[in-house]
Amino acid sequence: MGQQILSQEEVDALLSSMASGEVELAPQEEVGKKEPVADLPVYDLTAQNIMMREQFDVLDEVHDRFVNSLRNSMGSALGVSVEIELVSTEMVKFGEFMEGLSGQTSFHTFRMEPLVGSALLAIEGSLVFFLIDCMFGGAGKGGIKQERDFTMLEQRVMRKFAGDVLKDLEKAWKLVHPMRISIGKSETKQQFVRLVSLSDLVIAVMTAVSLGEFSANMLLCVPYLLLEPIRKKLSYKNLRDAEMGNTWTEQLKVLLNESEVTIAAELGRTSHTIRNILELNRGDVIMLNTGPRDLISVMVEKIPKFIGVPGVVAGNRAVQINSLVRRQNSTNNKHGAEIS
Repeated sequence: MGQQILSQEEVDALLSSMASGEVELAPQEEVGKKEPVADLPVYDLTAQNIMMREQFDVLDEVHDRFVNSLRNSMGSALGVSVEIELVSTEMVKFGEFMEGLSGQTSFHTFRMEPLVGSALLAIEGSLVFFLIDCMFGGAGKGGIKQERDFTMLEQRVMRKFAGDVLKDLEKAWKLVHPMRISIGKSETKQQFVRLVSLSDLVIAVMTAVSLGEFSANMLLCVPYLLLEPIRKKLSYKNLRDAEMGNTWTEQLKVLLNESEVTIAAELGRTSHTIRNILELNRGDVIMLNTGPRDLISVMVEKIPKFIGVPGVVAGNRAVQINSLVRRQNSTNNKHGAEIS
């Protein structure tokens, strides 16, 4: 179909109508306007704040044992039945962990020998006053938040309490890797806590201590680099693979021990032409390159394994093993082996 082209009169009429406003034009800002794009989630590809469960799933059992042991020891020490539960275990940056703490917190660093580095125990201020009140005969009313610094006496009492908590943690770690946990410095100000760089990854473990309507948190902060030497022990997958490897090793040993092999002793060798072999008759003697006192090769499935001396034992031909043959890539000797 041919293109329909406006005549000059039609073009003039259209321009006149546009100038007079009889024909509406699209607003200038709408020309080339795109449809709005739906909101998309923003991902920080450099962030590593999500804990990989398969790498540290053994820690869940460690912390469960820690919570159970701590519940019993705290109940005996305070004389009241407190409820302690594991709230969360996650991997975050150390700076994010510190930002999530309130300004009124009791900090205690500790070492986990033989691992290199320090970890952190943080006790919220309201929990500190709750524990102090219970330790001195109260009913836990001191758990109400108080806007004041900890006294020297309160700091000493909390340091002793932190040492008892770490004893329970040491017992729980025996499940994975026995270690000696010892308390280090105690601080009450965040700016004085120097554990790792703010951008370094840490494993943050939150436990909630509650009695009646009162509830407060106690947190463990363990740097990822501190646990790196024993990382393989912190995954059930790695443990299962190791156990399966050991299982197959034992099974292979049993199968190999019961396998039958052919052992042959080579008394000697000689070379002849086809003509000489065809001329052999009954009673002829073939000379070998070894004598009765020379060492001979003992082969297992046609592979030289031992060097021995031929002889007779109780009327039976026998070979006394003198040394082991070690296989080599070189061909310096007749069998490509080393005698030891």
